[in-house]
Amino acid sequence: MKLLKSLYFNLLFFFLIGSNVVFYILAFFFPFLLLPASFTLVCLLIILSIDIAILYRMKAGIEAGRICSERFSNGDENQIVIKIKNKYPFTIKTTIIDEIPFQFQKRDFEIHETLKSGHDKEISYSLRPVKRGEYNFGSLNIYAQSPFRLIKRKYMFDGALNVKVYPSFLQMHKYELLAFTDKLRDQGIKKLRKLGHNLEFEQIRDYSLGDDIRSINWRATARKGHLMVNQYQDEKAQDIYSIIDKGRTMKMPFNGMTLLDYSINSSLVMSNIAMKKDDKAGLAIFSNKVTAFVKADRVSTQLNTISETLYKEKTAYPEHDFASLYVYLSRKISRRSLLMIYTNFEGITSARRQLSYLKKLSSRHLVVVIFFENTELSKVVNATNSASLEEIYTKTIAEKFLYEKRQITIEFQKYGIYTIYTSPEALTVNTINKYLELKSRNLI
Repeated sequence: MKLLKSLYFNLLFFFLIGSNVVFYILAFFFPFLLLPASFTLVCLLIILSIDIAILYRMKAGIEAGRICSERFSNGDENQIVIKIKNKYPFTIKTTIIDEIPFQFQKRDFEIHETLKSGHDKEISYSLRPVKRGEYNFGSLNIYAQSPFRLIKRKYMFDGALNVKVYPSFLQMHKYELLAFTDKLRDQGIKKLRKLGHNLEFEQIRDYSLGDDIRSINWRATARKGHLMVNQYQDEKAQDIYSIIDKGRTMKMPFNGMTLLDYSINSSLVMSNIAMKKDDKAGLAIFSNKVTAFVKADRVSTQLNTISETLYKEKTAYPEHDFASLYVYLSRKISRRSLLMIYTNFEGITSARRQLSYLKKLSSRHLVVVIFFENTELSKVVNATNSASLEEIYTKTIAEKFLYEKRQITIEFQKYGIYTIYTSPEALTVNTINKYLELKSRNLI
């Protein structure tokens, strides 16, 4: 019974059997062909028996397994490695079918490999999830065939494997590494010159060539008899909050990912960079009310706490309510902080409805409102000359929507509210740029 479950005939077998049937049909009209047809059938059956015998004489002719991380990074390519070893005394051809999670909708996943006797091989492929949550792998199926190529023997490896897809920790590590190797500029992140002194005094030291003469401490110079300067350091332990709107406007998809997922990935990177800059990172998530809050801190477990909180969040369908957000933050955040608010406004009217609450937040904190460019509308506007009346109408409406988006930026800036108007793909880079700019201007 087990043999029948794992045995599959190849197309070559059906072709040879079909040819033999044709031989017998011709033998009905030409009797002299009966003997060659019978001889061919016997030879085919003998070869088939040998093929079955050599493939099934070993209990485990193949060793294989799947290697992958227990956590996948959302929006990134995640590597999966399949290790396979041929224990047969002959070369085999294999067809590998990995039962990947249904979320990827890959129904034609096949890998074909040839393995010599005693050789092993590592085969890798990648998957890019676009939603957070649990993904379930099924079995790893490998079909082996001998040089006769009449049948295939099916091997099944690895039971069910659950993988959790978290906010983009690969992106987080990438920007962290670039920050430490001073290669952020290659990714479009600007290195900004500091304006004036930072607010935090560190020490008095001897003057060195190139020091700013405005830093000279004349009293210490008089005491020591040579030039002494004040040394300042970046002001540390500032509270940086990523505030994410998970209302219905954040469900809009771009390249398979929702605006909420882009915001979640960016906020994780932002929190990590802030903590590496000795600031405190915090988090708030809201729609019609605040559903999650992590107080700003720099403890070693803070990033993991933020990541776990972000992992569970899903888009809510109520409209965002900045009034409830303002009331909640007024109670929870007493110290002046940088609030990076990830949201989206599709028109100037919806932005004006929330403006009064943003102004109140801006009076107590440094507020940066991050909203998104509709790249699909931009493609319509930047398309070649419209030919039909309908295309002209569509292009005009698209230009109107994009114009309103730019007006939102101007409207907010009138009241001292900083903005980032960005495409989803450039969100992380533009957010880090704004954070570094505000630090360099001593506004935090």
